Amino acid sequence: MHENLDELKDLDVEMYIVSNDSPDEQLELYNQLNEVFGQSLPFVSDPELELIDFMGMKNVDVAYRGYGMIDEDGKVIFNTKNDHWGEQFEHTVEKIKKEYNSLK
Repeated sequence: MHENLDELKDLDVEMYIVSNDSPDEQLELYNQLNEVFGQSLPFVSDPELELIDFMGMKNVDVAYRGYGMIDEDGKVIFNTKNDHWGEQFEHTVEKIKKEYNSLK
């Protein structure tokens, strides 16, 4: 999470964190993110890595860190594997907005 997550609010998208963590682990992380940053995103539980695999983000038995986008028809628009996407948030926002605008 990043304090500039609001930079994506002008996009008509639903944002989620997808992980194979247990619901209890996800709740703990959600609460930590909310406490540190004043906000968090909803988590999607994917214990079998099915959505993560569909997104092209599966790395054997774990998920790559990164981000991606699925359109309203369920088509993967893009994915980006990047352990440092949060530290490079300005670049992350630019890429997401570019991909989003290419849908119009």
